[in-house]
Amino acid sequence: MATASLSPPPRWPPPPLGLLPLLVLILACLAAQAPPRAAEAAGVLRQVVAGGGDGDGGTFFEPFNVTYDHRAVILGGKRRMLVSAGLHYPRATPEMWPSLIAKCKEGGADVIETYIFWNGHEPAKGQYYFEGRFDIVKFAKLVAAEGLFLFLRIGPYACAEWNFGGFPVWLRDIPGIEFRTDNEPYKAEMQSFVTKIVNIMKEEKLYSWQGGPIILQQIENEYGNIQDRYGQAGKRYMLWAAQMALALDTGVPWVMCRQTDAPEQILDTCNAFYCDGFKPNSYNKPTIWTEDWDGWYADWGEPLPHRPAQDSAFAVARFYQRGGSLQNYYMYFGGTNFERTAGGPRQITSYDYDAPIDEYGILRQPKWGHLKDLHAAIKLCEPALIAVDGSPQYVKLGPMQEAHVYSSGKIHTNGSISENGQICSAFLANIDEHKYVSVWIFGKSYSLPPWSVSILPDCENVAFNTARVGTQTSVFTVESGSPSYSSRHKPGTLSLIGGPYLSSTWWTSKEPIGKWGEGSFVAQGILEHLNVTKDISDYLSYTMSVNISDEDVAYWNSKGVLPSLTIDQIRDVARVFVNGKLAGSMVGHWVSLNQPVHLVQGPNELMLLSEIVGLQNYGAFLEKDGAGFRGQVKLTGLSNGDIDLTNSLWTYQIGLKGEFLRIYAPENQGYAKWSSMQNDDTQTPFTWFKTMFDAPEGNDPVAIGLGSMGKGQAWVNGHLIGRYWSIVAPESGCPSSCNYAGAYGDSKCRSNCGMATQSWYHIPREWLQESDNLLVLLEETGGDPSQISLQVHYTKTICSKISETYYPPLSSWSRDANGRATLNTVAPELHLQCDEGHVISKITFASYGTPSGGCQNFSVGNCHASTTLDLVTEACVGNNKCSISVTNDVFGDPCRKVVKDLAVEAECSPPLATEEPRDDM
Repeated sequence: MATASLSPPPRWPPPPLGLLPLLVLILACLAAQAPPRAAEAAGVLRQVVAGGGDGDGGTFFEPFNVTYDHRAVILGGKRRMLVSAGLHYPRATPEMWPSLIAKCKEGGADVIETYIFWNGHEPAKGQYYFEGRFDIVKFAKLVAAEGLFLFLRIGPYACAEWNFGGFPVWLRDIPGIEFRTDNEPYKAEMQSFVTKIVNIMKEEKLYSWQGGPIILQQIENEYGNIQDRYGQAGKRYMLWAAQMALALDTGVPWVMCRQTDAPEQILDTCNAFYCDGFKPNSYNKPTIWTEDWDGWYADWGEPLPHRPAQDSAFAVARFYQRGGSLQNYYMYFGGTNFERTAGGPRQITSYDYDAPIDEYGILRQPKWGHLKDLHAAIKLCEPALIAVDGSPQYVKLGPMQEAHVYSSGKIHTNGSISENGQICSAFLANIDEHKYVSVWIFGKSYSLPPWSVSILPDCENVAFNTARVGTQTSVFTVESGSPSYSSRHKPGTLSLIGGPYLSSTWWTSKEPIGKWGEGSFVAQGILEHLNVTKDISDYLSYTMSVNISDEDVAYWNSKGVLPSLTIDQIRDVARVFVNGKLAGSMVGHWVSLNQPVHLVQGPNELMLLSEIVGLQNYGAFLEKDGAGFRGQVKLTGLSNGDIDLTNSLWTYQIGLKGEFLRIYAPENQGYAKWSSMQNDDTQTPFTWFKTMFDAPEGNDPVAIGLGSMGKGQAWVNGHLIGRYWSIVAPESGCPSSCNYAGAYGDSKCRSNCGMATQSWYHIPREWLQESDNLLVLLEETGGDPSQISLQVHYTKTICSKISETYYPPLSSWSRDANGRATLNTVAPELHLQCDEGHVISKITFASYGTPSGGCQNFSVGNCHASTTLDLVTEACVGNNKCSISVTNDVFGDPCRKVVKDLAVEAECSPPLATEEPRDDM
């Protein structure tokens, strides 16, 4: 990887070599055969075997025990302050896993967290699947090969905005079953699956005491939120689940999140946007944050949530400041809800989550970089944080300002501590949302921006402030399912870079509506959707014939009205067809439908199509939620009153013909009658479209733009990339700007109002071949496939602005043999980096002086060093990354006694597209 730096002349003190990897794995070994309850080892851990790049291999660490005390999780006898990154293995392809795990580690994570997804691993009762995206063993070994630990949230209820919360649909068909309560059929199935997972982990030697990465497990999930709904049976079930987990003798601690009455042997933990005020239910337990919501999920037809990097960093810093010991980002990488795995009601295919690594596996800047710096600062404080056995020293600095001081001995905070020889780190917080405040401590004045925390690893120098972002901002070629906040106000960043449409040659095949043959049956009354389909398809049709008399037609003509079809309640999507034509649709979660219909004299075929868009994934009594229609189905407005159709004979058809013939698969193209697309095909409901296309050159992730389509599903070379839906978010609800300060909620900084919730969809590179790729679309409402675009997704524009008064780079800090943090004072640095395999091809703006504006909107100020562009170009162009010291020693002093900034904007390109020329300034 090409790198370059622009530093001061030799007289400037050279920076140190940098911090050694902060997960220092040295250690005192346990005997290889030590049982889980062996005595704790002294010292810290040592990674002994990398296991190979593919994640195969045996022992990854010297076997170590995991315990805990009131302060922290203890690994191999040593307290640790741990940063965890949420990464769900099925939301990426196995080929993506190594890069994603490496980016988590590079970002400062010690631990990878994931749920286990029951319905992915046991799709049919007693039939297990651990291959492809569900190869949890391979995933765990890849985590270990990177020297990271694993937090396995077995559940087996996950929620996770995953279809049915992770429950297999067959579970609800077991006689007498009730989920998540003191119910013997449910407990038997839950115990069977949890035991299956635990046994696999033991057989593969993946627990810490076996030399594996697993240090924590979770049983159940946020049960405390709904436990009261089940009365005393809920309490009994919770206690049973805890004891069942403990009896599996895994040798590592179990947690229950949001479970304030968890038993003493189970760690109760916090899930929230902020957890700095959380305390576990026993003094003997450490403070753990299992879900730090650093973003939020999105629903079809709603705007996209975003959480500012500054606020996310503030929440994390406050957590460690106030006694936290392990924090997990939910999510660090969100990924994609491939196939029909998106939860409900109506959650989108993208699970981008505004996470530090975006849906496609690309770093989201500045969030990833800002949090990486935060983690480095916290790691510098780790010796002090673990040295304090009780509470840190608390200092009130103002009405809304406070300090927490961690040290190996008593510290006098009124003066400098630089000569006292103790380990000491401090967190200074300003929780005022509006005001900058100067505070006095350690014999110095410190300026605190609103809603921010400054971290002082040595109780003297500030290494990091949560509100001051020193990392680059990145702009992608095309935004993911959740575009960056700035994109809402810069539509140009959402457009293609001159990319052509995918194809001008399309074929179509008509999907028969209603009964098409295979598996249809007749039954009396309205049957519940899931009871019929078992979730093998989103679609279930109900068809019957209604006879209309001359009198009714004359009545409607005389009144100038139409009769209506009414349904008391529908879930997700209902469509009404009369005599083969779509009369109308309704979208909602258990809402009423009232659809005017045009009926003719004599027999009329009435067909109701029920569509699921993700099964309910959260709440009590999930097994009772179901899908389809509830209540009465009536035909109203007839001359002699209403007709109740509820208990009539209905013909049921599960799924669509094209689905069951698998006409989306390359080998099954002969199973459908395809014809060249005509103009009117684009407006015909329930039409299959297909085309062939070549993959874009290179290795960058691929996005397909389906904004010209309506609603349906998309397959590439037989792989279902997910549901698509161009439903538009409301015009209101997106502020013109986003202030990071103040408590965050998922509606605070939303974007994409007045636009489709999701237009771009991820096609994994591994699913593509160089040419002759088959794209098949099932379109439900009508759309124009000729307008579909394909584009690579990568960081196109990078920019940064750093003041000469900014903090020295974190690489200039080190720790001595006693654990004390020390700073080798050097100038601040501006860092730029393109995606892996890309280079900086052009500098489009560079100014050292008083530049104004922000990314994609910089302008030169009254003070400007004329050499800036030449110097930055020389240091950066042609390299993957570069660093530039922000000092007069590099650029000269264009205006004395004025605080100067360095602002740079650059373009990234694949290596062959590197340009030498630059814009004139």
